[in-house]
Amino acid sequence: MGTPYDEQLAAKQARCHAALGTSALPTALDTTPLDPGPLWEPPFASNPERFRNKAKLVVGGTRDSPTVGILDRGGEGIDLRHCGLYEPGLTEVVQQVPEIIADLGLVPYAVPHRSGELKHVLVTHSPAGELMVRFVLRSPGQVGRIERALPELQERLPGARVVSVNLQPTHAAVLEGPEEMVLTRDQELPMQVNDVRLRLRTRSFFQTNTLVAAGLYRQARDWINDVDPASLWDLYCGVGGFALHALMRPDGTPRDVLGVEVSPEAVESARTAAAELPGKPTFLAGDVTDHLTTTPPPDLVVVNPPRRGIGADLAGWLESSGVEHVLYSSCNVDSLAADLARMPSLLPVRARLFDMFPQTNHLEVLTLLRRR
Repeated sequence: MGTPYDEQLAAKQARCHAALGTSALPTALDTTPLDPGPLWEPPFASNPERFRNKAKLVVGGTRDSPTVGILDRGGEGIDLRHCGLYEPGLTEVVQQVPEIIADLGLVPYAVPHRSGELKHVLVTHSPAGELMVRFVLRSPGQVGRIERALPELQERLPGARVVSVNLQPTHAAVLEGPEEMVLTRDQELPMQVNDVRLRLRTRSFFQTNTLVAAGLYRQARDWINDVDPASLWDLYCGVGGFALHALMRPDGTPRDVLGVEVSPEAVESARTAAAELPGKPTFLAGDVTDHLTTTPPPDLVVVNPPRRGIGADLAGWLESSGVEHVLYSSCNVDSLAADLARMPSLLPVRARLFDMFPQTNHLEVLTLLRRR
């Protein structure tokens, strides 16, 4: 923070070039016999502030005067309700959260003393102004208090479509626990991204920057349509962002699309969203490596792994599979570079930086690989 935004973008672009083995921008006219590296598109910039669609608020302070933000080194709350990260609409909600906590009578969890109940409040904001609000408690004792206050809470936050309680009983730096109780009739938060209405459940992953996520999915669809595969797998598909954007071919016919994701909740969300679109994609819950030998490989594979990358097993399968194209969306250029080294038969031909996380060193890079 404090670095001019154009300098931030330039530094991230240089880091991507270095990680993918290129120090300069090759052009479409490059005719050198050696691999020139990928053809880089201009970086997709973010708003440098007010870009986050999700607030992960650590609750501190006291019952009468709670704080929301982070904890200091001693475990005491630092209030960040006026933080400049949150997108318009979410900003106003975050500023109301401390008063709502106090009115509910919820006691903030005190890390130094291991006492209290409310650990976190997690708020997700959709492009339509709707909200998912999750209260993370240490024990179920205060669930009834939130449940009884639900009508008032939805009156104060008119966009609160999904309200839930998560139980995180352990004294550990863990954001949420394994048990979730949805208190509202609606279980999912619709997220309109381009012409696709994705659906988020309480445990579903979604990119924190809606504007840049929309650009990422549009670019992916354009590159997929350029090579026009008849069949496609979306591995680590989450709620189906890549798969659902790539359902239809340029001639209007549907592709044979399979999405695989370890989270059953995310798979259910993807299936619900797919029901509103043409085509009939298949979404399966499970580890991606369990599905590699069950059917013949597709024409194109999309991978969007966590920071650790796809790893040796999946990279080895892609290398030997005969798949013609791989579209790799990475939030860690170092693990991306390691995975590319494991797939020497797949050449990076196009790439683009997406600044999903301004004011940090983190980034997202989309790379199209083509078999040599």
